[in-house]
Amino acid sequence: MSEHVEWSEPETAAAPAIAPVTPGDAADAARLVAFGLQPKLQPSRDQEYAELLRRYREDPPFARLADAVAAGLGLVVLEVSPRAGMAVTAAEDSVFAVRMGDYARRASADSGDRFLHGLAHLAVAAMAFPRPEDLADDGYIGRVSVNGVDAFVRQACRRLEERADEQGENTDPATDAPGLEAAWHIWARRTSTGATKDARRLAGSTTGIVGKAVVFLTDSGFLQRTGDESGGTYRTTARYQLQVRDMAGSAALAELLELGIVPVTDGTATLLPAEETDDLELAADAGLPFHS
Repeated sequence: MSEHVEWSEPETAAAPAIAPVTPGDAADAARLVAFGLQPKLQPSRDQEYAELLRRYREDPPFARLADAVAAGLGLVVLEVSPRAGMAVTAAEDSVFAVRMGDYARRASADSGDRFLHGLAHLAVAAMAFPRPEDLADDGYIGRVSVNGVDAFVRQACRRLEERADEQGENTDPATDAPGLEAAWHIWARRTSTGATKDARRLAGSTTGIVGKAVVFLTDSGFLQRTGDESGGTYRTTARYQLQVRDMAGSAALAELLELGIVPVTDGTATLLPAEETDDLELAADAGLPFHS
């Protein structure tokens, strides 16, 4: 007597249920983004921040929710890690975007200084990370000084002026000319230091402009002050490396580096001799880390 066996289609495994997003999840995701908007806050010093970072890395649905909250605020997530925290940058249409015009108006009443402030920020980025491998190395720390950045820009100005003379181009553009094509000439004419009656650095001098740039970057969590030598010395943070890495395709940054006058440096004013290169004009999109 044989046993009758019934054959049937194997049961299809039920898809795992996706847990619904709760108001608490949304609040935690928003809280993490809020931590990311506090650039000086270090995860190692805040237990809640560190826990939310851990959840982001280990819980993909939560990570997607936090990314969506950031995107809704016009923020781009550059990295989420213990070293950088939740590093975000503002998209051009974000309410958090800082524009060079707004920054320059706060820093100086002279509208013509807008381009000089843009050039100062560009030069800080170029001196902090002069080589592509510096941006790729998470352990790399760049160092700059106020006087070193000013010296770097002045040598760039001389190289650009020499090139313009060689090509017979106009070397005396109007001070209110649009774009950074005129900024190098204005910078070269501006006094490097100068001082008020109480010996404070003039805000409109080129070192004064660089000083405002590095103070802004320090307040934004991009630089850390390390000393008072050479007008003030600073080291880069992980957030600044991510910021410059995100903008490494900037034509202005690339062209400034192509001048060949910025070495890997400890922040002093020592510069490399300029090399003979073509296409040395600064591009107009040099407002790091701002939107034009």
